[in-house]
Amino acid sequence: MATARPRVRHSRSRVATMAAGGVVVRDGARGPEVVLAGRVADGSWVLPKGTPDPGETIEETALREVREETGLVVRITRPLGTMEYRFAAAGLRVHKLVHFFVMEAIGGDLTRHDAEYDDVRWVPVAEARRMLSFDSYREVLDRALGEPEAASA
Repeated sequence: MATARPRVRHSRSRVATMAAGGVVVRDGARGPEVVLAGRVADGSWVLPKGTPDPGETIEETALREVREETGLVVRITRPLGTMEYRFAAAGLRVHKLVHFFVMEAIGGDLTRHDAEYDDVRWVPVAEARRMLSFDSYREVLDRALGEPEAASA
């Protein structure tokens, strides 16, 4: 009689990470515009965000990351809450919590963005909703603009 072998479950290590970023908004010629950051290699478009440096507050992280990734000097106008998502990387299961803020540009220049993204630009809101690569970013954009009904548009 054959003995049943115990089923081996390969559990991946789980890690929790945090990030912060912003929805930078301005009044454009045809209505509100937001800043998006894109990568040519995979065609992705996202809102700027990144990981805290040691000792930084969430607000400090958001301001620094937006400045680095967009070239803009910004100020926070109000908190937006969080979004969270999960992904796998390097054999780890990652749970990421991202704090977002509504921001306005008070200086800087988009041409001074860092090398993390190939293209950073001001985009009209309707176009931004189409360009954003993930529904979670569209939900954050809708919250920033106070337009929860836009999720069905």
